[in-house]
Amino acid sequence: MAVRPRRSALFMSGLDARAHEAAKTLAADALVFDLEDAVEPEAKEAARRQVVASIASGGFGARERIIRINARDTAWGLDDIKAAAAAGVDAILLPKADRPGDIMRAAKDLREAGAPEHTRLWAMIETPAAILNLDSMLRTAADPSSRLDVVVMGTEDLARQTRARLRPGRAGLLAYLSLSIAAARAYGVDILDGRFHDFDGAAFDAKGFRAECEQGRDLGMDGKSLTLPAQIAVCNAIFAPPREEIVWAEKVVSAFAEPANAKMSVVKVEGRTVERLHEEMARRTVELAVAIEAMR
Repeated sequence: MAVRPRRSALFMSGLDARAHEAAKTLAADALVFDLEDAVEPEAKEAARRQVVASIASGGFGARERIIRINARDTAWGLDDIKAAAAAGVDAILLPKADRPGDIMRAAKDLREAGAPEHTRLWAMIETPAAILNLDSMLRTAADPSSRLDVVVMGTEDLARQTRARLRPGRAGLLAYLSLSIAAARAYGVDILDGRFHDFDGAAFDAKGFRAECEQGRDLGMDGKSLTLPAQIAVCNAIFAPPREEIVWAEKVVSAFAEPANAKMSVVKVEGRTVERLHEEMARRTVELAVAIEAMR
């Protein structure tokens, strides 16, 4: 699978046509048109029509376009999938995925709706059942028919349902976040951190947001869900590999590319011992840096 930058995923209400238009000029790697939490029941169908119209208008460039659908067992879920399939979006985001069957049923619905192969599946991890079923649920990514590419942490719902205290530093959620990252890495799935909970309340806490982005990056997240355009620049910078890391990765890749090292499992780079596993990690860093530059 080609490496794609997913540093920043900006969520927007499906009803907000002005936000959809403005997003065409923003530096977010992914745009999530939300038909679920951000839309009241009486406006669900109008929001779906608006999202389809916004996507049809084009102009989003290389940004991934994702529709967060309503749950499959609601009155709107299946129609959301059909509309997303017809629109040819990059992915649907499945809320409250709890078990492998949820992933495979959504993939089946996409296939039966005629969704092109490039329309992938993203899944929210936001319930205790999802945490308990992480291994079996993310294992479905090994089956190409699942279309599963990305999981997104729903940290606020997860905190509510586990009764964890959502406080600065997120101590009550760290075990769940780490388990989810381990499962994502085991099965080759990207993982995005949940949105920032603004503890300050009165105004956007820029310092707290930066700290949470850095925490997510250090844990191993690929990026973060966002709710404000003002969060994009900081998020992109934190989740991008730093220049010195890219330079080192290029040296590692070049060392293993030398004919004399073609069959070597260990080489020396500037006096440091580097294993073949490190070359694979370095190659991804280089590919990610190239993909980020292309997004510009």
